[in-house]
Amino acid sequence: MKQQTIMAPPPPSDEGLADVLVPTAFVTMAVLNKLGAENDLSLTLMRVLGILWDRRPRMSELADYLGLEKQTMSGLIARAEKKGLVARAPNTEDGRATDVFLTDAGAELVKRLQAQTQLALAPLTEQLGASDRQQLQTLLQRMLESRKR
Repeated sequence: MKQQTIMAPPPPSDEGLADVLVPTAFVTMAVLNKLGAENDLSLTLMRVLGILWDRRPRMSELADYLGLEKQTMSGLIARAEKKGLVARAPNTEDGRATDVFLTDAGAELVKRLQAQTQLALAPLTEQLGASDRQQLQTLLQRMLESRKR
């Protein structure tokens, strides 16, 4: 009698996960691009406004976080200042550094964009039950947190 070797199943492939994540990202980006166009904002400026929602970073920190050259960041912030969305001020701890923050008009725009984004993305998740939506949110947050390490 031959002895059979039982092999462990192969590890699950992330290929199927990528096959779902990539088109999900594309659909999400299409929604954001459309909202940006409707509000005369580039996707990068939308990211900047979202970042500034709850913090007041230095220009250099903002440029590093977005992976932009300081000169590119300065031009982007200058355009946002002309629109009245952001302002700059000397950093309180280091007078040589400059902080960037939302103006009242910028904060109002971010609130409006958040509501528009939620409404525009709702069709993607509305067929999910409340517990599935909560689980999806938790998993996506965990994925994003791993990026910070």
